[in-house]
Amino acid sequence: MTDLLLDDVKALLDKDFGDDRILKQICRACENDEVISNYERNYVRKLAEKHLGKRPEVVKIQTPVEEKPVVPDIVISGTPSIQKLQTLQAPPPRRSSSNSKNSKLMLSIAGVALVVIIAITASFSSVSDVTSTEDKTSPNTISGTLVIQTDLSSYTKTDIISISGKSDTSGTVNLSIENKNNELVWAEQVSLKSDGRYSTLSIAGGPGWESSGTYTIKVDNGVETKSSTFSFTA
Repeated sequence: MTDLLLDDVKALLDKDFGDDRILKQICRACENDEVISNYERNYVRKLAEKHLGKRPEVVKIQTPVEEKPVVPDIVISGTPSIQKLQTLQAPPPRRSSSNSKNSKLMLSIAGVALVVIIAITASFSSVSDVTSTEDKTSPNTISGTLVIQTDLSSYTKTDIISISGKSDTSGTVNLSIENKNNELVWAEQVSLKSDGRYSTLSIAGGPGWESSGTYTIKVDNGVETKSSTFSFTA
């Protein structure tokens, strides 16, 4: 992939198409096996399509299928059957003393059954409390109709910038980063997931990242635009 990119860059330089400074920097990065940003790749690709007769690349984007969590069945083991306890019968009475013993036995069985019922009720109550607590403490909740955020508030050269957010629309959103002089230094189109969330990565470096300062990251879903800022140290 890098060899094809290098061939396109050399062809553009030979025919004097595009910005020589940017193309020479990309050429040097290809030859030295350095990191090349999506912005630089897209820049070369568009010039190649326009001036070298390259066909546009068709990229198939597959939306990952989110797996639903499986809640295991709760099995209460070691609990004696209440029905079996209630069906126990005392032997037929022979003497008055045996009737007293049988009455005590039935009382004991009834007491055990009551304890079992209380234990089962308490177990289901604790399970319900755990479920309600898990629902209330669900992590990574992003509210709002259009949101954009980065994993850190400041970066240095060649750092990886993790970008994420949410939109109440469907399809794709357009992301971009501008330096302190309001110059475009990075751009990418990202597909939205089924719940409206999106995420991608960018590298802090390349053309336009020569000076330190406050950089602005923007998201546009076709209906509205939101932005956020971070500090960059060259």
